[in-house]
Amino acid sequence: MSLLPTRVPSVDTRRTLHAFPLGSAQFRQSPVRSASRRCRVHKRSMPAVAQGLEVKTVPTKPIEGQKTGTSGLRKKTTVFTGDNYLANWIQSLFNSLGDEAKGKTIGLGGDGRYFNKEAAQIIIKLAAGAGIKKVLVGQNAIMATPAMSALIRRRKLYGGLIMSASHNPGGPKEDWGIKFNYSAGEPAPERITDAIFGYTQKVSELRTADIPDTDLSKLGSHSYGDFEVEVIDSVQDYRAMLQEVFDFGLLKKFVSRSDFTLVFDALWAVTGAYAGPLLVDDLGADPASIKHGTPKEDFGGGHPDPNLTYAHDLVEIMWGNGAPDFGAASDGDGDRNMILGNKFFINPSDSVAIIAANAQQCIPYFKSGLKGVARSMPTSGALDRVAKELGLQFFEVPTGWKFFGNLMDAGKCSVCGEESFGTGSDHIREKDGLWAVLAWLSILAYRNKDVKEGSGLVTVEQIALDHWAKYGRNFFSRYDYEGIDNEPANKMMDHLRQVIKDSPKGTKLGDFEVEAADDFSYTDPIDGSVASKQGLRFVFTDGSRIIFRLSGTGSSGATVRLYIEQYTSDTSKQKEDAQEALGPIIKLALELSQLQKFTGRDKPTVIT
Repeated sequence: MSLLPTRVPSVDTRRTLHAFPLGSAQFRQSPVRSASRRCRVHKRSMPAVAQGLEVKTVPTKPIEGQKTGTSGLRKKTTVFTGDNYLANWIQSLFNSLGDEAKGKTIGLGGDGRYFNKEAAQIIIKLAAGAGIKKVLVGQNAIMATPAMSALIRRRKLYGGLIMSASHNPGGPKEDWGIKFNYSAGEPAPERITDAIFGYTQKVSELRTADIPDTDLSKLGSHSYGDFEVEVIDSVQDYRAMLQEVFDFGLLKKFVSRSDFTLVFDALWAVTGAYAGPLLVDDLGADPASIKHGTPKEDFGGGHPDPNLTYAHDLVEIMWGNGAPDFGAASDGDGDRNMILGNKFFINPSDSVAIIAANAQQCIPYFKSGLKGVARSMPTSGALDRVAKELGLQFFEVPTGWKFFGNLMDAGKCSVCGEESFGTGSDHIREKDGLWAVLAWLSILAYRNKDVKEGSGLVTVEQIALDHWAKYGRNFFSRYDYEGIDNEPANKMMDHLRQVIKDSPKGTKLGDFEVEAADDFSYTDPIDGSVASKQGLRFVFTDGSRIIFRLSGTGSSGATVRLYIEQYTSDTSKQKEDAQEALGPIIKLALELSQLQKFTGRDKPTVIT
C-alpha cells in the first residue's frame, strides 16, 4: 500500500488544499487526503518504539533505480510521487542508520519546490516510526542547503534531510530530490549512501507513526507522545553563523552608501527567504534590490541555475544603462552563486581565487590566516597561483563537496570552490551562495573603506583586474551539452580514452604540446579512499587544459561538460573576451572529441 495518493494533485488543486488549515474539516473533505489518512485502512499494528506513539506498518516492495549519490537521489517529480517511492527511500535511510539514530534530533527542510510540503509530512511520520526523538523543520518546509549545514553544526543535530534537486527545474513535470546530511553538516558519506541503496533493494515494510499532519506554517512545537516536531525560523541559525564570519557593521556601512547599488536575484528559489532578512534588514539594502524574492514551487517556470544563460534577467540588468555596481544570484537550494559587476562577469574559478587572496584582510573569520585552499579538478588553476604566492597548502580534488569536507575536518582547508558556481569555506560543510555574496561585499567594503562618497568606488572589475595583474589570468570556459542520451555520450568518452592512450608526453595536438593526458584519479590524503575516472584531461606544456566529464546531476540523460583553460601573464591581453582568447583551444577540443559526430549537437546548451 502507498503512503501517497494514487493521483498527484495539480498545482491548482494543491493551492486550494493549502488554503485550509491542516486538520480542518475542509481539509479532510478535500480531494487530496492528508498523508496520515492515505493508508490507514491497510495498516497493521506493531509495538510502539518507546515514544508513547502508535507505530504502524505498511507493506511495500523494493523499487528499482534508488541508487543514492553524495547529492542524494534526484528523479522526476512524478517518480517520487509514485507509490511509496519516497517512503521506501526514507525508510531505507532510517534502516541504514539503525539504533545510532534513535533518540536523536534531526533537521528537515528544502528549497520550496513542488511536493516538498507533502513530502515533509511523510518524512516526519517515518522519522517518528524510526525512533527519532525530535524533528526541527523549517517554517513552510523551507531550509536552504547551507542553512541546514549551519543548523546541524550549531545545534549539534544528528543530521538533516534536505528536499531539493539543487539547481534543477521544479514543478509537477520537473525534478525533485532528497539527500541526507550527517553530523558535521556534510553530505552523507559513502558508507551511508551505499547502505541506503542496499536497503532499498530489500525494504518490505514502512514504519510510520499514526499522528496528524503538522501545521508547518506556524512557528512552535508539537508533541506526540515522546516525539516532538518543532517548526523553526529557517533564517535564524544561518544568520547567526554568518554574523560570526563577517563584519556586519562594515558591510552595512558600505551597502548603505548613497553611491553604491546592488541587485540580488533569488530566481524565485529558496534564497528569497534569506535575502530580505540579510541584505535588507541587516545590511540596509533597498528592498527593490531583491529580484524574484518569493520562493515558488516551480521557480516561476524558470531554471534556478545562476549562470549567464539561466539568470538572463539579472544579466540584462547588469549590462543595461545605469547598471548597479554589484549583482549576484543564487540557485534553487542556495548553495551556488554568480557574481557580476557593472557589465562585468566574475568567472567562478576567479571568484574563489580572489576571495582566497583577500580573505585574511577583509573577513574577520580568517584574520589569523587560511589553513589551506582547495579546488575541484575542472576548476581553473587561478587558485593554485594564490596558494603558491601565500604559501598555503593546496589540494586538487574530484568534483563533489565531500572531498572538501574531509580536508576541512582535518584542519587543512579554509576556502574552496568549484567552477560550477560553488564557493565556500570551513564555516559549514556545504558550498554557500550567500556566503560568497557577503565575501565579495566584504572585499568591496574593505577596498572602499577610505573612499569618500561620490569620489569613485573601487569596482568589481577593478578588483579582478588588480588580481590578474598580480597573479596572471587563467582564461576559462565551460560548455554544457545537456540532455544527451547516455549511449552516445559514453561512446564519445570511450573515443577520448583512446585518444589519451595515443597521446603520450610530447605529442603535438594542433598548436599545443601534451604534458600529460589521463583519466583523473584522487587518493584522499585524510582517509586514503581512492576516486577514479573523475574526468578525462589533456594538460599542455603551456599550462592550458582541456577536460571532459559526464555529469549526473540531472534527473534524466547525461550532461557532457567540456572545460577549456589557457593562462597568460601578459597584462595587455588580460581584458580580452574569454571566448575569443580560447578560440583555438576550443576548436581543438571539439576536433579531438568529435562531439558533434557522437552527440549530434552543434552548440552547447550553456556556456560559462
